[in-house]
Order: sequence, then structure tokens, then C-alpha cells
Amino acid sequence: MNDHGWMAHALRLARRGLYTTDPNPRVGCVLVSGDQVVGEGWHARAGGPHAEIHALRAAGERARGATAYVTLEPCSHHGRTPPCADALLEAGVARVVAAMQDPNPLVAGQGLARLRAGGVEVASGVLQAQAEALNPGFVSRMRRGRPWLRCKLAMSLDGRTAMASGESRWITGEAARRDVQRLRARSSAILTGIGTVLADDPSLNVRLTADALYGVEPVRQPLRVVLDSQLQMPVDARMLRLAGHTLVLAASNDTAKREALARAGAEVVGVAGHDGHLDLEAVLALLAQREINEVLLESGPRLAGAMLAAGLIDELVVYMAPHVMGDSARGLFLLPGLEKMEDRIGLEWVDVRRVGEDVRMTLVRGGRRHEAIK
Repeated sequence: MNDHGWMAHALRLARRGLYTTDPNPRVGCVLVSGDQVVGEGWHARAGGPHAEIHALRAAGERARGATAYVTLEPCSHHGRTPPCADALLEAGVARVVAAMQDPNPLVAGQGLARLRAGGVEVASGVLQAQAEALNPGFVSRMRRGRPWLRCKLAMSLDGRTAMASGESRWITGEAARRDVQRLRARSSAILTGIGTVLADDPSLNVRLTADALYGVEPVRQPLRVVLDSQLQMPVDARMLRLAGHTLVLAASNDTAKREALARAGAEVVGVAGHDGHLDLEAVLALLAQREINEVLLESGPRLAGAMLAAGLIDELVVYMAPHVMGDSARGLFLLPGLEKMEDRIGLEWVDVRRVGEDVRMTLVRGGRRHEAIK
């Protein structure tokens, strides 16, 4: 097998950390001697051993003279764990092939440089696009200073998300709803607006067992984030009674409301706002500071439209059900000002597939296709 084949195997291993590694990237490693795998591993959880360490422990003395295929440049700094570059040097690995250079400024080529200085043959860029697609949020946070924002929508064949009355359960079938649970599970945070909370009282939690998520216990609950400029969040909201953490972002300085929400279990943080709305870029910057990699937007058409118009949505995942809801039902986005064909917001197809009785369509903003995982 060639470098590309072994790296593809390492990427399959890395994907096993899809639901658990936050805020760290998903990384896999394969140690090969001759044509034989002598050790392999993947990063399972922040604070635990990195993929390289798992592979080295499995290989033991067989690591000496072997080639290490790693989906991300080995780290060279002391974080929660010691540097993996040093561990590879100490094990006597002869060659290291990395899919991509680490975008983290604390590493940014230094791990490969340390290996090279230690006499190890180094190569990088093998299946780089696939490695970046596995970690769009980590890459986005390091390169752009904000998370990868994925917007989930469910609609009828005629593009409607709810009846005129607001009734929306259920547009899609059970298989699609279960697929959404996997989107939630891989996300660092789930973002919604106060309008959705007041209308639907959503849970915004992951309701899958560990068996459905590569078997890693316990199931990680993403951060729930509510944009609530005027602090209308009910203290008895369902999400405040569930496992996990809820963050309410507000522009209001109403001390009594803040204290009441804090007693109910919410964390309230102020964010800059204008004209009664929060600064959406400031919201994403704040989440990046909290090491949030991937954000799943589950909201009504107003917030979804504002995010899309601002160019902040990176990826759209749209579930389309085979029924028609009529022209009085509600649409996907509230987007005032689009009056001419030239005003259209362009998107690019990434993937289209059946999910049960429905169709799942994945699209990205123009120029971001290579960063979206299929």
C-alpha cells in the first residue's frame, strides 16, 4: 500500500473521534513497518493520549524504523499532554507523513521541524483536503478566529418549515431526525434564538446512546447557546433542566433577570448589540474564545436569514420531506432586500442523499466546498 492508502486508513481511525475530541481536532495515526501495521490509534478525548501515543504503545519496540502516518502534524508543545513529536523521536520512528500542517499557531510547522532536526524523514500534504474536511471547525477557529457554522433546516418539497400557525412537528421522518442527532453530537455548540425558545421550548440535546456514536462513554452534550438580546429567556425553559450547559448571550444589563437565570442554571454573558440585535460576528468570536469548533444553528427563519445575509453560515444541511405545505406556510429564511437575480446568495453542492423517506442536501457558501465534510 502507498502513502495515500495508509493515510486513508489513518483518516478512518481519526473519524472515530468525531463525537468526542472537542475542543481538540480528530486525529488518527498508523505505524507501518514494511507492509505491516505495527501500531495504530486515534485521539478519543481531550486530556487523553493523542493518536500517536496510542499507536506507539501498541507498537512497542516495533516502532523503531517504522513510518508514522498522522492526519495532523504531531504537536511540539506542552498542552494537556506532552509533545508527540518528542515521543516519535524517542521511539526511533524513521519517517513521518502528515496529512496537514497544524493550523494552531503554537505548532504551525514546528512539530515537523523538530522531527526533521532529529533526523526523521518528513513529508506532508498527503490527503490534506480530506484531513481538513474532518476538522472544519478546528481549522476555522485557528485560521479565521471563529467556529465553522453549520445551519440545519427541515423543509417540505415547496420549501416550507412550519405551518402559518407555527406548527412544525414533524416535517421530516424518524431517520432524518436521528441523523440530526448525529449532527448535534459532533457539534461543539448548538445555537438558537430566543424566538425559537419561546415558541418551541426545545431541548437542544443529544439523545443518542454511546453505541450509536462509536461507543465512547459518556456521550458529550454540546454547549447550548441562546441569543437573547433582551433577556426574555424563561427560567423554567426545558433546556435548563437537562444535562449540559446553557449559555445565554444578551445585550441587556437587567441584573434581576441575569440573577434569576443564573439561579435556574444558565450562564449569562453580555455581547455587543445594536438596534435591538446582538452583533453576530461578536457572538462567533466569543464562542471561538471558548474553544468552540463547530456550531450547529437550529433556529427560525429570522436568525437563519440574518446569519446567511451576513455571510456567516459556512454550511447548510437541509432535509427535504416529500410533501407540500402550501404558500401560507413559513419559509426557510427571512431575507429582506433580495429583489433582483443579481442579489441571490450563491451556494455550492457538496452532497445529496436519501435519509429514510427524506432527502438530505449539503451545501456550502461559494469557495468553502473543500472544507466541508461529506
